Amino acid sequence: MPVAREYDAPGGTPCGGAGAPGRPHIPSPARAPVQAPASDAVSEVIRWAGFSCAVVPVVLLLCGLPFGAALGAAAGLAAVTAASHALLRHSERTAARLDADGVSPHRGRHGRTGIGAHRGGHRV
Repeated sequence: MPVAREYDAPGGTPCGGAGAPGRPHIPSPARAPVQAPASDAVSEVIRWAGFSCAVVPVVLLLCGLPFGAALGAAAGLAAVTAASHALLRHSERTAARLDADGVSPHRGRHGRTGIGAHRGGHRV
């Protein structure tokens, strides 16, 4: 009586087939996740913030808080979300402009590039 092997089970291979006879299916190695562009990441953060602006007041109402308190919480969350959205977009535009111009960011208060001998050598 044949014994059912793991790769013979329904769905044992990615295509749902039985695979090669006598050879188990070897899964491909895990691939590194593809990093989303910055605008997609910002959009995702803003979507989650909008979702929380809708869910939090509902949960507060279910917990027994008055309607005014839930409405105040929703207004506060909406204000924080709007401010965060504006700051994230500004940061994104600034980073894109710096990349396009090839300009390095501000070096600091004195604008020096290094210390010691790197700035002009040893003086006697």
